[in-house]
Amino acid sequence: MKQTAASLALFTLLAAGCTNGDPSMNDTNRPTPPVAARKPHTLTAHGHERNDEYYWMRLTEEQRNAAEPDAHTREVIAHLNAENAYSDAMLAPVKQLREDLFKEMKARIKETDLSVPYREHGYWYHYRFEEGKEYAVHVRRKDVPDAKDEDFLNENLLAEGHSYFDLGDFEISPSNQLVGYSVDRVGRRQYEIRFRDLATGKDLPDVITNTGGGCAFADDRTVFYPRKDKTLRSYRIYRHVLGTDPATDVVVYEEKDPAYSCDVFRSQSDQFVIITTESTLSSEHRYLPVAHPMEEFRLFLPREEEHEHTVMHVKAHNGVPGKWYIVTNWEAQNFRLMECAESDTQDKRKWKEVLPHRTEVLLEDVDAFRDHLVFSERKEGLTHLRIRRLSDGHEHEIRFNDPAYVAYTGTNPEWDTDKLRYGYTSLTTPSGVYEHDLNAATDVLLKQQEVLGTFNAADYASERVWVPARDGVKVPVSLVYRKGTKRDASAPLLLYGYGSYGHSIDPTFSSGRLSLLDRGFVFAIAHIRGGEEMGREWYESGKMEHKLNTFTDFIDCADHLVKERYADPKRVFCMGGSAGGLLVGAVVNMRPELWKAAVAEVPFVDVVTTMLDDSIPLTTGEFDEWGDPKEKEAYDRMLSYSPYDNVKDASYPAMLVTTGFHDSQVQYWEPAKWVARLRDHQQGDAPILLHTNMEAGHGGASGRFERLKEVALIYAFLMEQAGLVK
Repeated sequence: MKQTAASLALFTLLAAGCTNGDPSMNDTNRPTPPVAARKPHTLTAHGHERNDEYYWMRLTEEQRNAAEPDAHTREVIAHLNAENAYSDAMLAPVKQLREDLFKEMKARIKETDLSVPYREHGYWYHYRFEEGKEYAVHVRRKDVPDAKDEDFLNENLLAEGHSYFDLGDFEISPSNQLVGYSVDRVGRRQYEIRFRDLATGKDLPDVITNTGGGCAFADDRTVFYPRKDKTLRSYRIYRHVLGTDPATDVVVYEEKDPAYSCDVFRSQSDQFVIITTESTLSSEHRYLPVAHPMEEFRLFLPREEEHEHTVMHVKAHNGVPGKWYIVTNWEAQNFRLMECAESDTQDKRKWKEVLPHRTEVLLEDVDAFRDHLVFSERKEGLTHLRIRRLSDGHEHEIRFNDPAYVAYTGTNPEWDTDKLRYGYTSLTTPSGVYEHDLNAATDVLLKQQEVLGTFNAADYASERVWVPARDGVKVPVSLVYRKGTKRDASAPLLLYGYGSYGHSIDPTFSSGRLSLLDRGFVFAIAHIRGGEEMGREWYESGKMEHKLNTFTDFIDCADHLVKERYADPKRVFCMGGSAGGLLVGAVVNMRPELWKAAVAEVPFVDVVTTMLDDSIPLTTGEFDEWGDPKEKEAYDRMLSYSPYDNVKDASYPAMLVTTGFHDSQVQYWEPAKWVARLRDHQQGDAPILLHTNMEAGHGGASGRFERLKEVALIYAFLMEQAGLVK
């Protein structure tokens, strides 16, 4: 289902694909895939019956976490382990290649490294990586002469003894004396919050479990946090007083609508704690002065259907009263910026327009400073950073030259500054952190990702092309390849896509991807409808009743790249993850002959069954994206493209499907069932493989090196299928 930050981070590492056939083995020595038991199970809705012979693969949360697994659990785990053994056997000929690729990609990473420090509340914060270590060490230094670095969170120590580890977030208390931090050691995104005394380095006895991962201090004793329900929806905000039993924590807000999830944060002005609750298409906010943490939260604006907005508070200064900024889609499909007095939040007639709506520009975000506003905008599929000086209205834009790139504002916690931190990367440019003078409009490169070895950006080229879709719409595609790769229809091409939730897949640099490009691959990103690259309408024309556009756009992009000779027509690969895995599943059903192979990571493929089951995490919050199949029209529409329900007798391409046993976004049984059904209907001899990480969730393996092993798995499979393995 929805692809979150952790799973999206893998995109910068991955970008692999696969292919038809298995040239390294003949029929006499080829391993035999496991055969899943078929157990009839009838699902009925709207008078329509579906037989799901692999429904039995589901396990409840209790079964998955039981100290002593029952017979059913043992059967499921045995099947997943058998699938892993089969995949290992099929990939045995490229075992050495996997190891070599891992070493190759790891060798490009500077193991001992430092991030760029940022200043907040009198301290400089950064993190460092140490040679051979998987995780970061978080460091701060007081902003005074001769101050020494203080390590305050060492993720490597926190991860000891655990096969998976994720530091969800950390927040420093107002006095700078405490840090609240959250950890997940399973991969289920159920975070445990602890608090550390920064003077002693010791944790306080307070431990809060089953949280959403974030927290917000009102003062050094009072902290607010979200907790999850049985479907892993953040549904309540609690108030905790340090030193008290978390069992006595008070619920300050409960979101009763199952389509909404809530979170809490401290405003940049440091004057309010803000609760935000959101569904796919609506949002609502409440705020509480930090000086009065025991009072009730105040409603910013009553909830309105399909009104999405974010709020930012600006404190009073130099005789100017405090106010709120609101990024809103109220009468503005592509969003606009409004402002209002602190007391006028609930009367939109008193809101004042700061930046108007524009049909050709999507307003994605705003950063507010004392005398400047920075607008993050998207136009013709590319990101733009535009600065407005408030004292005189003067504007300028930061200019970028790559044909396909992404620019974004970075960590900017301090409001009273005329410096902006921003990041920049492209398909050929390693990510860099810049400091932009908001008045002089000048830039200083503070740090750029170092790629060790022989990397030279000049050896690679990127392009941006516009593909005519079958209905006449032009779809942007970003491409990268090593110079010297001929455009003569001889190169293997990997096409990556997502196309859901209005999430834009940006053309970022990946040092791991060099292993593909150096072997002759062309890599392309299809910015298909369902994303938001071309504005809000681009998203809306790729969802609900328009979802088919997502799939046909992707196919049209592949056909166009073949026609324009970027790709060998016999070596076209596709890849996507999560909702992008749904994309992969749909296009291999629609055009199985088009793809040499497909990679589907943690794929959302059992659309109808999942969306009918509101006990599964995230389902109820997804109705505005996919529809509610309890309504017949939505049921019929989703059934028409659901990959699992549309498997047919066909010569499917070679496929590598990945999942995580603890995945909270797309349950492991969706890809497991899908693979079993695909094999039942496979008319060709291309292998269909399932790899389950039994110790991870939606984002795959944790650790900066461990996750490279998953990348190497995909790349080795891809290269073998492309005929590049001798």
